[in-house]
Amino acid sequence: MLKRLNSIRYAYIRSHFYGLFLTTVTLLAILLSIHVLFEPIWLSKTSIFVFIILYLFLAFIFSIYVGFKSSGDMKDRFDYLSVLIAQLARGNYSSRVYDNDDDEISRIGTELNELGEKMQGQVKSLQRLADEKSEYAKSAHKAATIEERQRLARDLHDAVSQQLFALTMMSQASIRLFDKNPNAAKEQMKEISATALKAQTEMRALLLHLRPVDLSGEPLQMGIHNLIEELKQKCQIDFNLHIEEIRELSETGEEHLFRIVQESLSNILRHADATEVTVELVKRSEELFVHIADNGKGFDIENNQEKKISYGLKTMKERSEEIGGTFAIRSKQGEGTHLDIRIPL
Repeated sequence: MLKRLNSIRYAYIRSHFYGLFLTTVTLLAILLSIHVLFEPIWLSKTSIFVFIILYLFLAFIFSIYVGFKSSGDMKDRFDYLSVLIAQLARGNYSSRVYDNDDDEISRIGTELNELGEKMQGQVKSLQRLADEKSEYAKSAHKAATIEERQRLARDLHDAVSQQLFALTMMSQASIRLFDKNPNAAKEQMKEISATALKAQTEMRALLLHLRPVDLSGEPLQMGIHNLIEELKQKCQIDFNLHIEEIRELSETGEEHLFRIVQESLSNILRHADATEVTVELVKRSEELFVHIADNGKGFDIENNQEKKISYGLKTMKERSEEIGGTFAIRSKQGEGTHLDIRIPL
């Protein structure tokens, strides 16, 4: 209630009451001075106070009415500015406010419109730079392929190779223990099974990176569907898909988005231990909204020590920004992870 009384409308009414108070005091002082100095018959104490009370009553009603009436237009204009600022903050840089008055509020609206135009131009420049960068990337395809092979080789050595080595050692130990201590051998076989499952998941995630970076001529919608169908055959994860056809997205934008989805699914396979994944690509107004969520174990974003997760998130954030988008992540241990990406169209 107190917060509402601090609004522009009530500030107008308070200013009218303040003017009413000053006017009343001034009138009362003048009338009393005339009564004391000249003592006219028609001006008595009773008539003075009757006049003041009648004046206060009428002025009080008029103050409320005029305060609401005169502040309504200004409140609406400030609301328009607030909506425009909120739209700019959400990445809708095409929003504009139109004010034909020639005052301070109108100048603020004009400056916000100019800011929106500049930000819209910067987004177009970013998208154009992304297209140019894509052309340069195609010319350097061989170097990128070699670098990707080296990275995969490092990942294979750091993860799968070591796990396979551990499987070999534990299998040999289990064979020796089998006759002497069957229970201990059984427990070790359970560890072998868990390690094998982890190595299998790691290998699937690495194989996901072996898919082509581009869509090979497929539309984005079809490429993601094919990717999900392939994963459904290899892992026990339920996928919830809601993917709309987006025609306004450039070829470079589609490739970046496909790679972002690919990277996020790889992270889910390797780190999340999830059983359900949601992937949404929908058009809302003049922007593309991408939402990827899992019900896995999640992680602490502030104190994240997992270098591979950090590298993958950094890569997805950079790809989003290259096509003029915004990237946000929400995660908590035991409550899964949610990625939200907004890209102006």
